[in-house]
Amino acid sequence: MNRNYQDFGASRKRKVISVYTRATGSNVQILDTNFRSLGADDKPDIEQSICLYCTGNDSCREMHIKEIQKAGRNGKAHTYQCELGLLFWISPIYSDGEFSGALRGSGYLGNEVNKSEFAKKCNGIISPDEFKRRVSALSVCDTERTRSLAEMLLLCAESLSTGSENYHEMLRLRSEQEASLAVLIEKLKKKYPEGSMLPGYPLDKERQLIASLYRGNKKETERILNEVLAVLVFSNPNNFRYIQMRVLEIAVLLARAGINSGSKIATEINVRYLKQIQEAKTIEELAGTLYTLVEDIIGQVTSFQGIPHALAMRKAEAYIRENFTRKISLREIAKFAGLSAPYFSTIFKEEMGENLSRYVNRLRVEKASKMLLETDSPLSEISSACCFEDQSWFTKIFKAFTGISPGKYRNQGGNIRFSA
Repeated sequence: MNRNYQDFGASRKRKVISVYTRATGSNVQILDTNFRSLGADDKPDIEQSICLYCTGNDSCREMHIKEIQKAGRNGKAHTYQCELGLLFWISPIYSDGEFSGALRGSGYLGNEVNKSEFAKKCNGIISPDEFKRRVSALSVCDTERTRSLAEMLLLCAESLSTGSENYHEMLRLRSEQEASLAVLIEKLKKKYPEGSMLPGYPLDKERQLIASLYRGNKKETERILNEVLAVLVFSNPNNFRYIQMRVLEIAVLLARAGINSGSKIATEINVRYLKQIQEAKTIEELAGTLYTLVEDIIGQVTSFQGIPHALAMRKAEAYIRENFTRKISLREIAKFAGLSAPYFSTIFKEEMGENLSRYVNRLRVEKASKMLLETDSPLSEISSACCFEDQSWFTKIFKAFTGISPGKYRNQGGNIRFSA
């Protein structure tokens, strides 16, 4: 059950806010989940001394609520300025992983303020001169100082949050991931203008995603996941149900890969993630669930100490990725992993779902496809760079994976589906 901020220890709350206000000279309001001010310091409340008399008070409240909600979603300090020129900064508070209120600092004006306009904002409740006097009594605060005040208030909010260690950080990371997803979608819009053929589902990226998960590479896994999601969302506008079904498939794939890598995620946890996806109403909720699932799996994979060959397989895969552009043999890779060639060959197929030869060829085709789209290099040069025996062999292998020749792939801008 969501807890409002007034449920927290009053003495602790008072001490934290008191220290902050004495150190900064600003004032702080505590807001509950209904965005009502609960009072905090002994300084005059800006909303009572100024905002109460400002025209458009309802619109101002809506502005504050919108900014508070934004901070609550992102888990980080957030600054904004009202129409009058007053500066505010918000830091959210959480209880057991749920938004339970916020701290809002104020007491300064922004750099670009026209004080001659203050009197026009008064509702006539107090004299224009008095209204102007109250506003003009505030000091101007530059951007850098406002940001510092916001970050300091965030530390206070984090210290007051309960039962959700690192929750602010988790939300901040999720916010960054969602921003990255939005950037990728915008790039796709530029690459595939309206009326052009949309890209198919990136099965090649899906394979890269699983391979990265096996290695326990969190940053790379999240990057590839965003690339998959970007294509999925971009290519299926207004088809949330289809996207949801695809996300379910990705979640199952990730969970299965995690178990194969040694993750001990329990069945009930898997069910929980799948339920969250099924109940999701927005793209953000779907993406957020996948981000959290990856976080859980990666955390367990990187600390896994179970089956004897798990570490050997990760070492082998890293070695292959570093050397696939030259001729490498099964014996060489197995030796690096510390296993016999026959045993390594068996467990490689069990773990990766394909034999070593196909795996290496797939990496080479993926590199070649990237070179075809991002460079003007001739096919013979690309073939050599990706360690194919000759150009005809390059064409044969490339077509086996993509269904089309390298030349046609380049001409179509890579708009194909990789084979399973």
